[in-house]
Amino acid sequence: MLLIFDWDGTLSDSKAKITRAMQMAAGDLGWEPLADHLIHDIIGLGLPEAIHQLYPDVRVEDRSKLRDAYAARFLMLDEARPSDFFPGVKETLGSLKAQGHILAVATGKSRKGLDRIFGVLGLSNFFHATRCADETASKPNPLMLEELLKEFDVSASDAVMIGDTEFDMEMAKRIGMPRIAVSYGAHSIERLHGYEPALCLDRFDGLLAWNGLVAG
Repeated sequence: MLLIFDWDGTLSDSKAKITRAMQMAAGDLGWEPLADHLIHDIIGLGLPEAIHQLYPDVRVEDRSKLRDAYAARFLMLDEARPSDFFPGVKETLGSLKAQGHILAVATGKSRKGLDRIFGVLGLSNFFHATRCADETASKPNPLMLEELLKEFDVSASDAVMIGDTEFDMEMAKRIGMPRIAVSYGAHSIERLHGYEPALCLDRFDGLLAWNGLVAG
């Protein structure tokens, strides 16, 4: 089975770091930092789309400055202390791969950002494929999922999207792909229930007990 994972908020406990980096970047430009919950709402989008949603009335050139400032701040924070995996993630991914499942990542991160993190964590060759927002369409457009299905010649019904945001759920629902929601990420589980996930996880390792893995 093709298992497609979001990164931030699903595998990586990075919500607080993303929030802090965006607030610091706004401060660098002399802007009033936004409240935490507003930044949580855009986690999962590509960075240009996220900044546009946060600051829709700001000039394009100023949003570009914020993008650069955010990237610098996030890198500074992450180099000081790389984000941890959520409990059970590393062991569960290892078990799923050993069982023969195809593992992929579909993320709002940039290719440069994801590759850097993979290098730090020693995961460069772990996943079978990855898609980043700056090389395809940003979530909730389902293009990155469609590309992964095509790459492995798998139908949507034989894959599953695992994520923590409405963007993850929506892009999977648009193409009829089963979806699994996690309750510990950027968006509340109540928000994700509306997308009819096949399973809601309070802990990542609960994925191993999902009947769909056996059926797949």
